[in-house]
Amino acid sequence: MKLEVISLVVTDGNVKHSLVTSEYNTRRSQCEQALKELQEVVNIPSLGALTTEMFDFLAPSISDPVIRRRAKHAVYENRRTIDAVEALKTGDIELFGRLMNASHISLRDDFEVSCEEMDILAEEAWKIEGCLGSRITGGGFGGCTVSLVKEDAIDTFISQVGAAYTERTGLKADFYVVDIGQGAHTL
Repeated sequence: MKLEVISLVVTDGNVKHSLVTSEYNTRRSQCEQALKELQEVVNIPSLGALTTEMFDFLAPSISDPVIRRRAKHAVYENRRTIDAVEALKTGDIELFGRLMNASHISLRDDFEVSCEEMDILAEEAWKIEGCLGSRITGGGFGGCTVSLVKEDAIDTFISQVGAAYTERTGLKADFYVVDIGQGAHTL
């Protein structure tokens, strides 16, 4: 599938939670604690230096299960990002979409920076034929999702996700369709 037939749909759930600053600092501290505990058993400069396999092997070294989940997200998200770059280079848009979905699930379950409204938007997006992937974007705890949608499915996506979101939350979502371009380049 070619990027030319795909658009990004940014969905604003019109919900804001006030936890962003304090919880961001908490997540950062938790990842620093995980790194400190891992450094007691392996010489690594950062969580990003670990492969997912290395993390899985070393994870029991992190005493607190919550801190272990935070570190798991950081390590796995780093790997997903590397895989996403490769997927874009090779034109594997379906894989890129699956990585977006996995990212949202990890942000929800391991890093716990999602919220009910963003989960609903992502879950409803995943139900739409023609949506290749959807995840929360930004700092978490409210805000927006970004979805990779086939152009011929955009109207259905907006209609069905919008209706389901309103039905489930009582809120109205706003949708912004963004074309994927060449990126920065010399004109």
